[in-house]
Amino acid sequence: MALTPAQVEQFVRDGFVRLDRAFPSDVAGQCLDELWAETGCDRNDPATWTRPVIRLGGFATEPFQRAASTTALHTAFDQLAGERAWVPRLGLGTFPVRFPVPGEPGDDGWHLDASFAGPEGEARINLRSRERALLMLFLFSEVGPDDAPTRIRVGSHLDVPPLLKDDGDEGREWLPLCQDAVAASEHRPVELATGDPGDVYLCHPFLVHAAQPHRGRTPRFIAQPPLHSRAPLDLDAERPSPIARAVLDGLNA
Repeated sequence: MALTPAQVEQFVRDGFVRLDRAFPSDVAGQCLDELWAETGCDRNDPATWTRPVIRLGGFATEPFQRAASTTALHTAFDQLAGERAWVPRLGLGTFPVRFPVPGEPGDDGWHLDASFAGPEGEARINLRSRERALLMLFLFSEVGPDDAPTRIRVGSHLDVPPLLKDDGDEGREWLPLCQDAVAASEHRPVELATGDPGDVYLCHPFLVHAAQPHRGRTPRFIAQPPLHSRAPLDLDAERPSPIARAVLDGLNA
C-alpha cells in the first residue's frame, strides 16, 4: 500500500496527507526545466523575476505524464477514493509559480476549490463532490516554510458538509459557499504544505486552503490539479471510501 492505515486515518481526520517521493526526483527535475523555460525568466538571474506569481497552463509532455501516473499515486488514489473510482490524469496543470519579489500576489485568500459547472456555467460544489475526488499539490521544487507553501486549515473539510446537506445534487454556487466555509473554519489550526521535489499532498476536495506571498529566496514550483471522479461519492455504501467517510463525519459532528 502507498499509504499506511494511519495515514488513511489522518486523511479522514485532517483532510490531507503527504505522500513522500510520490514521483522520482529526476522526473521533477526534467519537469522543472520545462517550467522554467515557459516562465520566460532566467533561473540564474533574479533580475528577470519581476512578478510575484506567474501562472502556467497545463503540461502533458512525457515527464509530466510520468509524474502524474506513478504506481504509488495510483495505489493511493485507490485507497482514498475507491478502486478505479477516479479518472487517470494525462498531465498536470495549472502551475502558480511564486517568486521572492516585492508585491502582493493577489490570489492568496482562503477558499476551497469548485467541483463542477452548473447549468449557466457557474462553479458549484455539492455534498457528493460531483466530478472531483481530490485536490492535489505536486511539488517540483523544494518548498520550505518561507517558500510560499500552501496554507492548509487542518480539519476544515469537516466544516463544509453541514453547509451543503440541504442543497441536494445541485449543491451551491462556489463563491457564497467559500465565504461560509472560510468563516466556519476560522478556528482550525494552520499547517504548511512543505516538502521536497517529488512529494505530493493528497487533499480532501472540501479542504479550505490558501496561497501566500514568497518570503524566501528560490522560486516555488507546484502543480495543483484535481483528481476527477468517475461518479459522485456514495454516502450510503456499506463501506464508504475515506473521502466519503470524512463527509459523513462532518455531517455527524
